[in-house]
Amino acid sequence: MDYAKMAVDMVLKSWNIHVSRATKFFDSKTDEELLKEVAPGKNSLFYLLGHFIAVNDSMIAIFGLGERQYAHLDEAFVNNPDKSGLPMPDAATLRNDWKKSNEILAAYFTKMSPQEWHSRHNSMTDEDYAKEPSRNKLSALLNRTNHISYHLGQMVLVN
Repeated sequence: MDYAKMAVDMVLKSWNIHVSRATKFFDSKTDEELLKEVAPGKNSLFYLLGHFIAVNDSMIAIFGLGERQYAHLDEAFVNNPDKSGLPMPDAATLRNDWKKSNEILAAYFTKMSPQEWHSRHNSMTDEDYAKEPSRNKLSALLNRTNHISYHLGQMVLVN
């Protein structure tokens, strides 16, 4: 039995489930509803949508897969808080970018071998990887899956 492949399959399945749940959630909201905050004074659903796109897109560079497509969203959705006053795309653009970004990631992820998934990512040194090989690309994807899950927990409380 190929345990490395099994681990990859399990993490990818979890990733796909959480992305699907987030997509269903965002698709169920009107543009006006996206402006609601998860709690008073906290992030809006709109901000979280842009945040997911930017953060997930960064995996392309972290995994050494190619050029990021949505790095232009970092300033408004990663480096600064919601309501920063920075220019942001409209809801229709973000909805489209969410779907495109997930298609791009899925295309990359399906091409990666178990050996690639269990290799060092670009956010760590060779020395760090030698000490902790479990901090690999697969664990980074699991971390991003947990990130989506965390925010989904906040989002479902929005009325």
